[in-house]
Amino acid sequence: MQFRRAVEAVLAGCAIALVAGCRSAGPPPEPLVRPAAFTPLGLGAPYLSGDLIGGKKARAAKMRSAKIKALSASAAPGYMAALDRELRVQTAGIGLDVLRVGSGIVIRIPAALTFDAGSSAVKPQFDATLLEIARELKTHSQTYVDVFGHTDLSGTDAVNQALSVKRAAAVATYLAGHGVSKGRIASKGLGETSPLYSPESDDHEMAANRRVEIRVLPYTG
Repeated sequence: MQFRRAVEAVLAGCAIALVAGCRSAGPPPEPLVRPAAFTPLGLGAPYLSGDLIGGKKARAAKMRSAKIKALSASAAPGYMAALDRELRVQTAGIGLDVLRVGSGIVIRIPAALTFDAGSSAVKPQFDATLLEIARELKTHSQTYVDVFGHTDLSGTDAVNQALSVKRAAAVATYLAGHGVSKGRIASKGLGETSPLYSPESDDHEMAANRRVEIRVLPYTG
């Protein structure tokens, strides 16, 4: 009987300790949810399938200067498929889209993870997201990295264009500061010229338009 009571006491103590531990840790943070239907613009938008920012010839020269070895044509598909898998695993639940577009990958990130309205300062939440992306891009170095900045449809064309340029540059600077070779990166602001939603009917659609996209393409020389 004494042994049974001792065991019961130990079990009760363990249960209390477990409950206390759970309470002290607190609930995990909820992932940010991406806007519904985050790809209505489609994947055939001209800027997504267009030439590299700055042109392939100039960008390839920068890759050679950075001593980055080109992929063979036969190796490129498998290399990009592996990067696609890793990006999806490492960013799962964050609230962004990883999209395959032609031979490349587009990482589409909504306003909830990017910038406050009218700002080009990287938000703390975006910092964690970009760090995961930077790690994968650093590992898969045989790729070009294009950064596109977008705004919603509010404000003037001139203000939105300037803001999108600053946002794209801020993301490019972050990636370069976290191990991605500068020779691989270029950025461009598209202002309000390529909205996912036009017209914008609510705040969610405005937030979806106010996005950053990172396009990754294989470097094949």
